[in-house]
Amino acid sequence: MDVFHVTDQNGEKLTDESVISYIEQSLGTCNSVTSNGFKDLTALELTGTDRPGLLSEVFAVLAELQCNVVDAKVWTHNGRIASLIYVKDCNSGFPIEDTQKINRIEGRLRNVLKGDNDIRSAKTAVSMAVTHTERRLHQMMFADRDYERRSRTESATPSPSVTVQNWAERGYSVVNVQCKDRSKLLFDIVCTLTDMEYVVFHGTLDTTGNQAYQEFYIRHNDGSPISSEAEKQRVIQCLQAAIERRTSEGVRLELRTVDRWGLLSDVTRTFRENGLNVTRAEISTTRNMAVNVFYVTDAAGQPVDPKIIEAVRERIGFSDLKVKESSSVCHKEGARNETTATTVAGTGGAVLLSLGSLVRRNLYNLGLIRSYS
Repeated sequence: MDVFHVTDQNGEKLTDESVISYIEQSLGTCNSVTSNGFKDLTALELTGTDRPGLLSEVFAVLAELQCNVVDAKVWTHNGRIASLIYVKDCNSGFPIEDTQKINRIEGRLRNVLKGDNDIRSAKTAVSMAVTHTERRLHQMMFADRDYERRSRTESATPSPSVTVQNWAERGYSVVNVQCKDRSKLLFDIVCTLTDMEYVVFHGTLDTTGNQAYQEFYIRHNDGSPISSEAEKQRVIQCLQAAIERRTSEGVRLELRTVDRWGLLSDVTRTFRENGLNVTRAEISTTRNMAVNVFYVTDAAGQPVDPKIIEAVRERIGFSDLKVKESSSVCHKEGARNETTATTVAGTGGAVLLSLGSLVRRNLYNLGLIRSYS
């Protein structure tokens, strides 16, 4: 049995009956995670080396090839980029199924991703399958090995705290994660463990203020725990990467305007011409309105001069492009000192325990368990 204590994005009690009903229905259906709104679109998967202006080049190619971008998500991490872009044919309004055109799109985008120095790792793929966008982005970046760390001198912020220990007496590996709390943190961690072919048997989750503490008891699919120091380090690196991918660096810009062919090409070209680098993007279309979110830094990854932001807004339209606060999860002042706890018992749970580190340590000190390592 899994028990979750949840709030809305502002840290308040969830009272919207329609949201509660949707959660109940979703948890009761195995197909709830699929993105059904994308079933009439063609999905383009892109991975490669990130560089300033890359997204502008990608959208320019798609506009030239008469592809209308309906929805997209772009993540960057450790100098790598992954993007899932949903398109339809500009003329017919239907998915792109012509083999020659698909091959042409793949070839042009692959050349853009390769640039001058990414001949080996640039990848493109076209799919008609329905998928969960963010789950797929995690899988793409994991396959691209973005978790292989750069030197610490290149990293501007400390990594999330992740530790892995073996509880030999019970045959579990225990994963502890401590980092800043945010929306979808649990999703990112559990998806990564699943994609690495681990099964979560038990878990505890606590949030205090803006800090999250998560602990998971895991085994391999075959029932064995983590068996080597190298494997432990790989789990640590992969979970750190999973947490960092969604971390948004830079100024958040929101674009709301009437959708049209070539809109993204024009907007991202304006960013590029003003020296802005997109670190993350979320593109969506509702009826005939484009609702797009971009996180931007300067070309060196540093904060952008506000004067440049204003120049970009003037060119695109002050009423269309607005500067917004960071999307990180923030709780109301009254809720900052509250603690939320969640207990998760996975499908393999034969042991009637879902213990936090403190509880297990106390049991060990009392002599009730013989191993805590």
